[in-house]
Amino acid sequence: MFKKLECVCIHTNELEKSLSFYTSVGLTENWKIERELENGITWTVIGLKFPLKDSSELVLSNHPEINFTEVEIYVEDVRQAYNELRKNGEIQWIKTPFATETGHIAVMEAPDKNVFVLVGK
Repeated sequence: MFKKLECVCIHTNELEKSLSFYTSVGLTENWKIERELENGITWTVIGLKFPLKDSSELVLSNHPEINFTEVEIYVEDVRQAYNELRKNGEIQWIKTPFATETGHIAVMEAPDKNVFVLVGK
């Protein structure tokens, strides 16, 4: 079900300063998405690629309420993975599957209390 580590998303209060630092150590900007919260505040996520082709990404985020590191795991179908995993009563669902610009996301807390963001179609 889990296919690969998609990315690690880290929070920053100074997006441009962080972007400058990470590109100075060899990462390259791959994509950028701006999203708006219900209260009208816009926040940004930027995907950074490592030099090795098969590497996962490092993602920068300045979301005002999510100020912790997120581990994102790629699954082929988020809704299907959710339907399978919800049978395990030890998994706590923080967010059930919802649509994004590129597919779907769900957020789960594993039995060991680690939180994972599932991403895919």
